Amino acid sequence: MEEWLVLVNPKAGYRSHAEVRTRKALRHHGVNATVRVPTTVEAMRDAVDVGVREGRTRFVAVGGDGTVNVVVDQLLQHDWIEPPVVGLLPSGSGSDLARTFDIAQSIEEATPTLLGDAHERVDVGVLEGDWGSRYFVNVAEAGITAAVLHRSLTLPRWLGSSKYHLALALVFPRIRLVEMTLHAGDMEFSGPSLLAVFANARYFAGGWNIAPHASASDGLFDIQVFTASKKDVPRLWWLAKTGSHIAEPQIRRVVADSFELSVSAPWPVEADGEYFGEGSMRGHIRQAAVSMKTSHIRSS
Repeated sequence: MEEWLVLVNPKAGYRSHAEVRTRKALRHHGVNATVRVPTTVEAMRDAVDVGVREGRTRFVAVGGDGTVNVVVDQLLQHDWIEPPVVGLLPSGSGSDLARTFDIAQSIEEATPTLLGDAHERVDVGVLEGDWGSRYFVNVAEAGITAAVLHRSLTLPRWLGSSKYHLALALVFPRIRLVEMTLHAGDMEFSGPSLLAVFANARYFAGGWNIAPHASASDGLFDIQVFTASKKDVPRLWWLAKTGSHIAEPQIRRVVADSFELSVSAPWPVEADGEYFGEGSMRGHIRQAAVSMKTSHIRSS
C-alpha cells in the first residue's frame, strides 16, 4: 500500500507533543509513513506541494480542523485524476471533522484509521471574496461566530475549546446586526442578521452541532441565516450544542449547491478555524473532491 505523507502541525493544541506522539503511534500500528513537521502555514503548504511533486496521493493532517483546512486547500490547487486521500489525526483544540467522520479525538486512538481501505469521498466548499478563493471541508460562517473565531486566535492555547466561549463574551458587546442579502436555492433573504452559516458538515467550535442535517457527500450546503436580536444570542448559542436551534423562528434555513452573499458593512468570514477576511462573498460545492480516510464505511 502506498506510503502516507504525514504532516504534523507542532503548534496545534496545548503541549500536545504532536510529533513525538505521532511517530510513536505510527510505529506501534505499523503504518507505512513519512513524517514531516512544517512550522508555519506557508511551510505546510510547501510541504503539500512537495508531496504532490513526489507523486504522492495519500496525506495525513496532524492537528485540528485548521490544519486539515490548509492541507486540503493546498491539495486542491493541483489537478487530480482521482481525489487525493486525506487522513486526520486530531491534536488541535477543535477536531470537529473527527466528530463528523467518527474518528477518535486523539492521535493514538485515531491512528488505526490509516490502516485498511475504508474511505469516504466528500464534498468541499469553495468560497470567493475580496480576500481570494479558498476551499473548506467543514463549516464556513460570516458574522458573529467568525468574529468569535478571530478573537479566539489571540487567547492562550491552554484554554482548549473553552476559548471560543470566552471569545464570545469578549466580542459580544461590540457586535451589531448587519444588513445582508443572500441568494441561495429558493431562498432570497434581505434584512438584518447576526450570522450566516454555510455548512458542509455538522459540527464546529469544539462540538457544537450547528448543522445536524448536513451531509458532506450530498453536494449541498446547509445554509442558515440568524435573524435573532443580540439578547437571543446566549440562548441560541447553547441550543446549538445539540442542534435544536434550527427549530427556532429566528433561524432561516435552506439547502443549496451555491450562494451569493452581499453585506452592507465589513463582516468577518472564517471556515474550519481559519480566518479569511471580511466582506461579501459567493460560494459553491465541489463534489467528491477528496477522499477522507475512515476506519469503516459509514452510511450517509
